[in-house]
Amino acid sequence: MTLELHATPEDVMHAVEAVQEYGQKMQLGEREIFALALALEECASNIVNHAYRRDDRQVFRVSIEHTNNTLTLELRDYGPEFDPTRACLPEAAVDEDDRPPGGWGIHLVRHYMDEIVYRRDKDENVLRLTKRLLPPGSQK
Repeated sequence: MTLELHATPEDVMHAVEAVQEYGQKMQLGEREIFALALALEECASNIVNHAYRRDDRQVFRVSIEHTNNTLTLELRDYGPEFDPTRACLPEAAVDEDDRPPGGWGIHLVRHYMDEIVYRRDKDENVLRLTKRLLPPGSQK
């Protein structure tokens, strides 16, 4: 399945809902669906807000590839080159109120995905997020 999305928060949520529905249809576990939805929302929001600066004329694509034991989300955009696999995490402050905003989404994606691969294909960012799936019936 491939979705072509405009650089809007509404289209990001449309993609998240599509992934959740796909996960339910494929009888994935709740934790797997949560992880995939969270990773997609974070990465797609970064495209919308940072690469395209909410210019709703810009489009990007999200594809879902499902094998027996993995599900991969691929995001493609024509924004400035940005490799999230090389992004540094913000420093954690002792007091939560002292933490600067932002930067934690990439950390969450790294936590929930089993593999994250970035490449630049000519003038296009290609980000592949892979989640290993547990055998059916082994989780809720």
